[in-house]
Amino acid sequence: MICLVLGLFAGLFQTACSGPGERTFVAIKPDGVQRHLVGEIIRRFERKGLQLVGLKLLQASEELLREHYIALRDRPFYSRLVQYMSSGPVVAMVWQGLDVVKTVRTMIGETNPAESLPGTIRGDFCVEVSKNVIHGSDSAESAGQEISLWFRPEELICWEDTAEHWLYA
Repeated sequence: MICLVLGLFAGLFQTACSGPGERTFVAIKPDGVQRHLVGEIIRRFERKGLQLVGLKLLQASEELLREHYIALRDRPFYSRLVQYMSSGPVVAMVWQGLDVVKTVRTMIGETNPAESLPGTIRGDFCVEVSKNVIHGSDSAESAGQEISLWFRPEELICWEDTAEHWLYA
């Protein structure tokens, strides 16, 4: 597949492939990495039929995290959140698929693990809100902003997923 730069989205460059659907940003938080859940989480998204187009393991800087969580800056837990997210490696990912933002959010479960259903990532692996393993964009708009914050366009790989014809009509 050929990647095309579509132009400005919310003031930021976005890259898109000719594959189906939209893109979303997902981050496995330090507790998920430390608990060795990376493979299990990726497996769940792949089995669902989503396409991985960006992946990296990094130690996120406080500057990056402050920008990522800027909407929460007035909340009392903001500083603790930034500190927690910078306490260990994070796996940043971009997934593509039909209704991928909604699909990923459903697979992740509620922010509060006590309210997450069994079968969701948080329902299966989390106990408390402050250690909830994973982040997923909550809208297409925030996905665009988060992807641009965590990935350069050349870090997103467009590739032909030969299973697409088995997933989409």
